[in-house]
Amino acid sequence: MARPVRTRPVSAVQVRAYVAKAEEYFAAATDELAAGRSIAATSLAIHAAINAADAVTGRRMGRRSAGEDHREVLDLLREAGKDGAAVEKELARLVPLKTKTEYEPDEIPRAEAARAVARARRCVDVARRLALE
Repeated sequence: MARPVRTRPVSAVQVRAYVAKAEEYFAAATDELAAGRSIAATSLAIHAAINAADAVTGRRMGRRSAGEDHREVLDLLREAGKDGAAVEKELARLVPLKTKTEYEPDEIPRAEAARAVARARRCVDVARRLALE
């Protein structure tokens, strides 16, 4: 039996704050990619997408994932309608890169970093649109 996802309530003000954080991380990821720093770009892209996910579930469900495992947010996103599903699709590809990017000695190829930044952009776009509703 699957463990229930731990959550925390999210207000409309917090949704906007998560979107702002997602946008800041995304802007930094874009800058790092342009500077040829693939590891930093990928890490920042992942954090942008995680904050976008918190904004989406906060807006659609009034809560965000509070578990230590970032994969838990994927279950919550699947419950958040088509916007959640769109972000879940992208974040599901990014979460596995988190450990590799942040803790392993491996390089991140520029092409992989570019894909991560593009995935983050799609997540941030969804969150930004929802925050304006």
